[in-house]
Amino acid sequence: MTDPSRRVLLRAGAALSALPLAPALLGGCSAPASLPDARTGTGPGAAPDPVPAQPLAVTPARRAPLRIPGAPVQLTHGPGTDGRLALTFNAEPGADPAVAARTLDLLRGRGLRVTVLAVGTWLAAEPALARRLLDEGHELGNHTEHHKDLSLLTEPAVRAEIEQCAHRLFRLGGGIGPWLRSPRHRESDPRVIRAAQRAGYPHLLAYDTDPADWRDPSPATIRARVLRTVGPGGIVTLHLGRPHTLQALPALLTALSRRNLRPVPASELFLPRGT
Repeated sequence: MTDPSRRVLLRAGAALSALPLAPALLGGCSAPASLPDARTGTGPGAAPDPVPAQPLAVTPARRAPLRIPGAPVQLTHGPGTDGRLALTFNAEPGADPAVAARTLDLLRGRGLRVTVLAVGTWLAAEPALARRLLDEGHELGNHTEHHKDLSLLTEPAVRAEIEQCAHRLFRLGGGIGPWLRSPRHRESDPRVIRAAQRAGYPHLLAYDTDPADWRDPSPATIRARVLRTVGPGGIVTLHLGRPHTLQALPALLTALSRRNLRPVPASELFLPRGT
């Protein structure tokens, strides 16, 4: 007869084996006996996601890495079906949480969802904002633990940067997030790609439109730089919690709409409609 404590351990082992994490990543992860499924966020005893104050007619946020058959490892552009483009934000230490919250208010008011690539230390500092992102249907992905230049680190240190943030995402939402974006560089070197795939990310989410809003140019400059290069299938990178970025957004979103361009989370850029 199996004693109760052994049954708890067996259930924990079965739950861990179902997660899309590489074995090395699981090695340092302490998990409860009953884990949510990494793909759906559900499981024995899991509480349902809270309903947003102004519900959107959207599907829940994708929380497991996306695998796209035939696509390159590093994604800088998508198919652009129906005028779609991916609107993405990096959430980094130093971002103003009040400005970030107002940005989410604006997106909710427009009925839009986006992809946010979060640094682990930002997740630790702003748990309520991180939770709100998921509750309102935005995608929340991995931007490494400390936002270091990975090209300057050893391969074990690169793995640690990716895997520590993945653990935070899993504890927050039951999955390691659909995307990883390497900090400080648009594309990544082979060591980063190996570490990403070891952690369970088949693709790295890069971009083709970068207005360098982290340098705090004027709202008009941010808007002009995006509109100069963006088109169907584009991947735009912005920064959450930057005042000038927030000020640029209303006119930018209106201009995109006039061009019949529709901002979506990155997963929706690469998946057929309705999936």
